[in-house]
Amino acid sequence: MAAGDGLVSMTPTSIAHSGTSASINADGGVDFTAVTSLSLNGVFTSDYDNYLIVISAYTSVDERTMRFRLRASGSDASGSDYTKQQLRADASSATGARTTGATEGDLGNYDTATSGDTVHLYGPALAQPTAVRNINVDSDNGAEILDRATTHSLSTSYDGITIYPTANAITGNIHVFGYEE
Repeated sequence: MAAGDGLVSMTPTSIAHSGTSASINADGGVDFTAVTSLSLNGVFTSDYDNYLIVISAYTSVDERTMRFRLRASGSDASGSDYTKQQLRADASSATGARTTGATEGDLGNYDTATSGDTVHLYGPALAQPTAVRNINVDSDNGAEILDRATTHSLSTSYDGITIYPTANAITGNIHVFGYEE
């Protein structure tokens, strides 16, 4: 593959989790079962500016939001430096929301059927503010779309990410890819 031809799988250098189990699989993704938090270390490097994360997961209770925090050297960035914006369409309604001064970003909602989330990270390993955009589709009300954006205002280089649901444990798979330029 020539430079600029696609995505490169980023295998974590290590993982940490709370809950039943998590392991790095042969293709560099991480499979997890009944976890309440999952940290991927060493997945963002200076080799790539932008990243794609693909998450497939479910939980035992409908409508649970997945949260995230950026990580540097094994520690979560948990200060009030996240700003979140959301657009949601379900049934016959569409709504929006904004939060400033948050201690985490939001990913998609997860329910008892497997839900999917694609997360685009812009510059997490660069010493500049990081932007995150994700689109989630789940089966709530027949079909639901959540389009969320998060910014992290610190000019810090991050090498990892922690994901965790707002309640209950999640089961699924997560895979990080670097965008070739």
